[in-house]
Amino acid sequence: MFVRSLTDVEATDKFVEWGNGTSHRLLTEKDKMGFTVCHTVVRAGTEAELQYRNHLEACYCIDGEGEVEDMEGKVYPIRKGDIYVLDKHDRHFLRGGKTTDLILVSVFNPPLTGTERHNLNNPDGSAY
Repeated sequence: MFVRSLTDVEATDKFVEWGNGTSHRLLTEKDKMGFTVCHTVVRAGTEAELQYRNHLEACYCIDGEGEVEDMEGKVYPIRKGDIYVLDKHDRHFLRGGKTTDLILVSVFNPPLTGTERHNLNNPDGSAY
C-alpha cells in the first residue's frame, strides 16, 4: 500500500502543464496497477482538440464546469457529478467553463508513463 498526494506529485515530472491546464499523474505505469489516475484541471475559457489513440479515458467531474464536443458537433455540458467516457479513442474538443475551471479525475487504460505532453498546435489535434 502507498499514499500519494497532489503536493507529492507536484515535486516530480508527473506534474504536467498541458497547455490549457494541469495534470497530476497520481498513478502511472510504474505503479503497476494497470491504469492511470490523474487529477486534471481544464482552465476556464480554454479549448483543446484532443485524441488518445493509444489509451481509453474516462473523466469524472469533481468540481467546476465545462463541456466536451464530439467531431459531429454534439456538445455535452459537464458539471460536478458527471462522467464522460472516450471509449473509442474519440477525437474531441475539451473546454473549461466560461468563468470556472473544470476539475476532473481522469482514468486511462492502458496506463500512461506519466510524462506525456499535449501538442495543442497540431492541426490534427493533440494525440498520444
